[in-house]
Amino acid sequence: MSELQRLKGLLPPENQSWVFIETAAAIDPPLIDLEEIGSDEVEIQIDIEQWDNLALDHRNLLFWHEVGRIQNDTIPRDGWEMAALAIGLGGAIGELWVQDGLLLLLALGLSGFAGYRLYLKNNSEKRLQDAISADERAIDLACRFGYSVPNAYKSLGGALKELIENTRKKKRRSFYENRLEALRKSAERARAEMAEQQGSKQSITSENVYG
Repeated sequence: MSELQRLKGLLPPENQSWVFIETAAAIDPPLIDLEEIGSDEVEIQIDIEQWDNLALDHRNLLFWHEVGRIQNDTIPRDGWEMAALAIGLGGAIGELWVQDGLLLLLALGLSGFAGYRLYLKNNSEKRLQDAISADERAIDLACRFGYSVPNAYKSLGGALKELIENTRKKKRRSFYENRLEALRKSAERARAEMAEQQGSKQSITSENVYG
């Protein structure tokens, strides 16, 4: 079984008919990424050369992170915002010339909405929160596929550590570090919940989760 076929088997049943997995064709592609290829189809693109260097459990959790992004509907969309912003601003300038108040308001509204969408798309805090939410989904998916909660956290934490070690760009490395810190806090909460449910503190500690 090829790696792409193996990953296909890790898709939840509800995603298997419309999520596809392909080798990345771009020059110097990211390790793993998403692309919307149709109105109801998504492609997970993987740089196999980098991917094969990762431990199996790390691959699994990074893959489920991308599935989590799909399930959370945080897939990057086509960049229509720049075109809409240009049209809106151009229309506003034109309406200033002809002095049509209603059309001017419509043009300003279009450019304002497009500008807000661009702000959201490029807002680093929102990107981080989306990634943290996808990490939580990845933990849930791992447990659906037979991982224990501690092992799911340990595998995703190890994957993020490996990404941090292999990332040269400071901004990107900081992004992974923030995700890892959020994951540690989530692991602490999960540990506390497990301890409460078991009536003891015999569950695995956060330190062990990342050991």
